[in-house]
Amino acid sequence: MLPYQSLEEAEEALGRALSVAEKLWFQYSAQKPDFILHCHNILFAMLFYTLAPLPFVFIGLGWFKNMDKFKIQPKVNDCFSNMFKCYKHVMRTFVLVVGPLQVISYPTIQWIGIRTSLPLPSLSEVFWQIVVYFIIEDFSNYWIHRMLHTNWAYQKIHRVHHEYTAPIGLAAPYAHWAEILVLGLPSFLGPALVPGHIVTYWLWFILRQLEAIETHSG
Repeated sequence: MLPYQSLEEAEEALGRALSVAEKLWFQYSAQKPDFILHCHNILFAMLFYTLAPLPFVFIGLGWFKNMDKFKIQPKVNDCFSNMFKCYKHVMRTFVLVVGPLQVISYPTIQWIGIRTSLPLPSLSEVFWQIVVYFIIEDFSNYWIHRMLHTNWAYQKIHRVHHEYTAPIGLAAPYAHWAEILVLGLPSFLGPALVPGHIVTYWLWFILRQLEAIETHSG
């Protein structure tokens, strides 16, 4: 929650006029506890997981035949019931695993220094932090993914993710609950090492989800 009662008080504290983005942020977040702002991430995860894969769903159902030439498996079309089964599984995982994890991780977010205060970060700061997050996540995810392909980890955990042998965007987070927890660590490692503003934190997890959907789309 911002420690200012008005825009004027915020501008006086910063010693300058607020930007348009900062005024919007003030109006949205001034009366919201930091815990509520932190929990926005689960809402964003559910929203973007629902909307972002839709173009790939339509292609996978064979609605756009001219797109088949761009598919890894051009002769494979999935059915709606199979896709909806995948969607329900992932949404259930979001509610039962990711949501509670977001709640209990709030003290950690406070500890590493993810801030909600003014001023907002500059575009260059956001850009370079996101770049660093992607590099850290890509490197650490690679090694954890290799670990998940060892015999024991594959049979007990990772095989669930490979149930969809013809990849679809919806299957990006389709996995065993333990894999969701383990692979959440690389995504969190960047913000933990290079903490920033919560808007950067939100943007990072949105972009990471969009990237995962695209790379699993086939």
